[in-house]
Amino acid sequence: MMRKDNLTRLARFKLNEKRRQVEQLELMMAEFDRMCADLEAQVISEEKKSGITDQTHFAYPMFAKAARQRRENLGNSVNDLRVQINAAKIALEEAEAEFEHAEKLQQRETMREEAEIPKQAAS
Repeated sequence: MMRKDNLTRLARFKLNEKRRQVEQLELMMAEFDRMCADLEAQVISEEKKSGITDQTHFAYPMFAKAARQRRENLGNSVNDLRVQINAAKIALEEAEAEFEHAEKLQQRETMREEAEIPKQAAS
């Protein structure tokens, strides 16, 4: 029984770790989205101040250019995180299936041991 119990604990640990990874990636993606929105607001504000919205204009604000580039980079990072989240969710599903399997094995082992106890007592 100890071996099956260890298997269940290990599966539960893996499951919790996969859940934590998915949550962490989702939080990071939400933070990046918030940062993108903040940068967009800063770009709009800077363009209003200067009165120039044409990015190719020689007097376009450098801060707006830099903020646009940073927003673009964060957007690319968000797209990368989406791919990572999808992979993490697949791994989470696999860990859930592994945990259910380990629990079933442990239940079978427990039932088998309980069935053997009356036989041993009768002997």
